Amino acid sequence: MDVRILGGLSVSENGVSVTPTAAAPRQLLALLAACADQVVPVSVLMDEIWPSGAPRGARAELHSHILGLRALIAAALPEAQDRTAGAAGTAGAAGTAGAAGTAGADGPDGSDGGAGRTPETVLSAQSGGYRLDTGGGSHDVWQFERAAGAGYRAMEAGDLARAALRLGEALALWRGEPYAGVDAGPRLRTEAERLEISRLSVLDQWVEAQLGLGRHAEMVPELAVLAARHPLNESIHAQFMVALLRCGRTDDALLAHQRLCAALRADGGREPSARLRRLHRSLLTVRDSARPRVPAQAQGSRPRTAPRPASHPQAQAPTQMQPQTQAQAQPVSLPPVAPYRPSAPRPALAGAAAVGAAV
Repeated sequence: MDVRILGGLSVSENGVSVTPTAAAPRQLLALLAACADQVVPVSVLMDEIWPSGAPRGARAELHSHILGLRALIAAALPEAQDRTAGAAGTAGAAGTAGAAGTAGADGPDGSDGGAGRTPETVLSAQSGGYRLDTGGGSHDVWQFERAAGAGYRAMEAGDLARAALRLGEALALWRGEPYAGVDAGPRLRTEAERLEISRLSVLDQWVEAQLGLGRHAEMVPELAVLAARHPLNESIHAQFMVALLRCGRTDDALLAHQRLCAALRADGGREPSARLRRLHRSLLTVRDSARPRVPAQAQGSRPRTAPRPASHPQAQAPTQMQPQTQAQAQPVSLPPVAPYRPSAPRPALAGAAAVGAAV
């Protein structure tokens, strides 16, 4: 059995879809698929379908939905496919079709293709609940979690290239919102929120790996889209600002900070976190350091000169004091300020921390 949840519910057995179109059976299958290979109590299933309270006859209706799912599974099992093919033609054609069915009993991945599985074993009643047996098939949530775990371990080991690869593989499994097209109850909504939080965590670490590899210019367009899609996500905005800074676009980074602050204030008067405030101060420091400092004389101020000597000979200053007066009249030369150059990316630092140790 193959289960797809990350972007719409899709469950197939032996390559044949067993996903119902009716709302209640579809919701029931979604919860069983979320807990695949585990027993889901009847009370949990009923709370999902009837969150405001189960009506009279709810248990019988639930059992009816289970029978409907088993009918879809039965039609997808190899035996049912062989019977359909055998009844379609003559005895000779039936023999050919039967041989083809036997040869095709192995699934695309080399498994037994469902041999020995029955509707009652695929969707079985156990210990006061029901269990959906995948038979060792694929599940995109499990694949996502395995790839994400490998990416996290690579990040901890400092292998940014492998981390970016595995975390990218995890994100590529997402086709849209989890359980899209399903009338989710409280259980499925909680599971969908958990998956979305996990996706954002993987996305955060994937961006950190990309920035650590020096791919700032490549990440700016994607981070711009992510910042627009998540206007209140401080982590994404911080990474966007860091990428802009490392591309020499300090003013654009400050503008991104302004947009985030405006969105936070509109969302109940929130203020940016301490991390964002430190990043903002660092951006201001970088901007001010990059501006050349102009001496006072160049700004239009008149240089100081020695006082004009009086015309009376006795009022003139002593000759030995004149050199000192002339020295005081010279304008002060300021050392030139070196232009700011962003430092090379350091893999050990992540996100906003790469701007400076204080961020």
